[in-house]
Order: sequence, then C-alpha cells, then structure tokens
Amino acid sequence: MLTMTGIGKSFLGVRVLEGVDLQVAAGEVHAVVGENGAGKSTLMKILAGVHEPDEGTIEIDGERIVFGHPLRAQRAGVAIIYQEFNLLPERTVAENVFLGREPARRGLVDRAAMSEATRTLLRELGEDSFRPDDAVKHLSVAQRQVVEIVKALSLRARIVVMDEPTAALAEHEVELLYRLVRRLQERGVAVVYISHRLREVFDLASRVTVLKDGRRVVTAAIAEVDTDRLVRHMVGRELSAYFPPRSSAAQEVRLSVRGGGNDRLDGIDLELRAGEILGVAGLQGSGRTELAKALFGAEPFTRGRMSPLLPRTVREAARAGIGLVTEDRKAEGLALRQTVRDNALLVSRALGRGRRGGVRELLERVRLSPPRQEAEVRYLSGGNQQKVVLAKWMTQAPQVLLLDEPTRGVDVGAKAAIHELMRELAGSGTAILMISSELPELIGMSDRLIVMRDGRIAGALPAGSSEEDVMRLAAGEEVAT
Repeated sequence: MLTMTGIGKSFLGVRVLEGVDLQVAAGEVHAVVGENGAGKSTLMKILAGVHEPDEGTIEIDGERIVFGHPLRAQRAGVAIIYQEFNLLPERTVAENVFLGREPARRGLVDRAAMSEATRTLLRELGEDSFRPDDAVKHLSVAQRQVVEIVKALSLRARIVVMDEPTAALAEHEVELLYRLVRRLQERGVAVVYISHRLREVFDLASRVTVLKDGRRVVTAAIAEVDTDRLVRHMVGRELSAYFPPRSSAAQEVRLSVRGGGNDRLDGIDLELRAGEILGVAGLQGSGRTELAKALFGAEPFTRGRMSPLLPRTVREAARAGIGLVTEDRKAEGLALRQTVRDNALLVSRALGRGRRGGVRELLERVRLSPPRQEAEVRYLSGGNQQKVVLAKWMTQAPQVLLLDEPTRGVDVGAKAAIHELMRELAGSGTAILMISSELPELIGMSDRLIVMRDGRIAGALPAGSSEEDVMRLAAGEEVAT
C-alpha cells in the first residue's frame, strides 16, 4: 500500500534523512524504531505532508503522490496520531472527531448525525466505555487515544501512523490499544508503529525498520530478529548493557513511614535506605504517584508518622534533601522556554542556595548530549529534557530522590544513560524510589519492589522477581515470597 523510496531531507544544511526506504502492506503493522534523533519523526512528517522531501518518492497503491500539505496527505488516506493528542478537551467526542468537517442540515450543524456517525465508528472498534456526547476532558488517557483512532477512521484513513501510542498509558491500558491496532489490521489498514518499547514491537509488528543517524540500518521480519539484535542496530551495544549491575548492600534508613495515609493513601509502611533503588509497581490509579507526592509534601500525609521529617510543603521536603522527578516533565518539571542552565538551577535558586559544582560539569555528569547551557529546553529531545530535570535536583545532592516514570518517552540510548546515572547516584549513597509502568525496567533496576493497589501497599518482592508475581499482587492475588 505504501512505498517510500530514497527519502532525503536537510534542515539548515544539516542532513537528517539520507536515502531512507520504507514499504508497508495493507493490514500490516510495520514498526519503525531508533534512538531520538534517528529521523523517525521527520520521516513520518514527510509522509503526513508536514514536510516535503528534498529527494525521493512516495507511492500509495503504486501511484506516485506529491503532498506538499497535510490536507493532501489526509485526502490520500494518511492519518498520523501524535504522542501528544490533538484534541479539544472542552468539546465532546463527536465534535472532536468531526472538527472542521461537521455534517450540516439546513445550514446548521447536524449534531444527531455527528453523534450517530461517531457511535458507529466506536461500535466498529468494539469500544463502549464512553459515549459520543461525553466531553473529552472527562476521558482517561487510553480513551483519548481511542478518540484519535476514531478520528482517523472517520477520515477513511488507509495508512495510520502511531507515534509512541503507549507513552502515557498504564500497563493495563496497553491491551486496549493492542486490541484497537488489531481491529485496524482486520480492516486492511496499514499501520506504521513507532515505539521505544521493544516488547510492543514484538507483540504487534510483523516487520521492523531500524533507523540510525537518518539512515535505514535494516528492515527485517520480526521472526528473524530478537531484542538483543534490535538494540545493537539502534545503539551499537549489547542488551546486557541495558540494565547496569545492582549496587552493593543498602545502608542506613534514610526515610521511614509508619501508618501513612491521606485522602488517597492508607496504611503506608515503608523504609527507604541509602544506596538502594526501591521500585514501586502498580496499575494506573493504584496510588503510585500519590505515594511520591505524599513523601514530597505535595499531597502530604495527614495520618501516621514519617521520619526524619513529615514535610507539609514541597519547600520543606526540598530543604530536607528530598527531590521529586515528576511523571510529566513538560507540565511539571521544566520551564520549557528557559535555557538548560536556568532549568538546571531552578531548585538551587528556589531554595536560595548555591549550586554544588559547575553547571557544565553537572550536565556532563548527566550525559547531556551536547551539554549546551544556553539552548532552550523546549528544543531538546525527550531524553535530554529528562536529564535536565535530573540535573535540577542533583545541584543539591539530594539524600532521597523520588523518580516517577524516569524514562517515559525516551529512546533506548537515553534510557541506558539514565539507568547508569541512577546506579551511580545509589552507589554514592542516594536513596532512590522509582515508579515505572515498564515491568522489565522495574525488575531490572530495583533492589527491592513494592506493589501498590487501591492506595495501599499490596506486598513486597525481592530483586529479580517475575513480571507475573508483580501483576498478581497488583490484581489483588496472593504471591508466595
């Protein structure tokens, strides 16, 4: 259905794509993987008509197409679902699906027809958890993903590009997306699936194309490759380097909670020791993020004891040596229009303290590539943005570091760098609590695990526990330890 041949593109004299080929068949899920900066987004924006290629051709059903504008790509049956949704939260599902294409009757918007058409599309996808007249702002992230897919189907899309579709989804919501992708396959839609989560690539795709430095490295059938080979193609190193070795035995208790509770948490008992990484697992809504916010004083405990300090505000927590890397770096972790340097100094300036060491040395320590202090943060890749957030807290050498989804939406190279930094911090005595929706990451990085369920700690597991045991505890089942 889709053939892209010899695609090349430069921006301001910088070559970002060089002779890239991509073929996708009807009913196929074709994964495109690679580190940030590999050229994936540029290639997809060319397919979507956002950019024009400098060289190369695009054919759909054997007919050469020149887009030049996103509307032309849309009319040719191409739809792209970006990682950050293009939805209006105050409007209904139906209004979002038909935005700019509202059916009319006697000069007025035919809301009944619009709702019925949306209902039909939802029915075709087997989705009945929300209605066409519901406001998008009341939907979950997974349901908003469904709305984007319904919008693509309403455009009669035959080629659907999904850019990191599970980046904001919890583990239990990913299965919903899998089901929707398979429905698209059954309809003969060609799906281009971009993801940093290699497990999804092996679960869904029949073929995979690896991009590196703007070039196509390999295209192969999924049955012919394994995770280790894909990682080597993407970053040039073995999978064994994916998770650094665990640190030595944990030291003294840095943080202790007994009977902690508030409106969202109850009966929290935990100890966090210097030099260890304590992993926190659980389904969406289980209380993982609420736990981090309580420890940080953002949503403080109103019951129980916490020592050596029970912070009532984030300033109290930060002054006591507790840092929090939030799950949404753009909304809560960074000042996007400020420079790397200004962001790295946010905490030290807020606390009226000097920094520990020079900013350049700090940026080199977090493996920022390149360590440009005057660049605006909004122009950095997701991985580099996350490194700046870490640098922000490292200016104060925190005693306790709370990490909520520390590698969400970053490529495998940046992920490995963040993992190495976490191990380095733990090795220097920092106590780390890590929340992650990626079970392989939790199991690979944690010295111990706790599993949250309904605002409580459902159980604890040792290092190296299986994904099955984690999910059993998360679902409320007993696990022998």
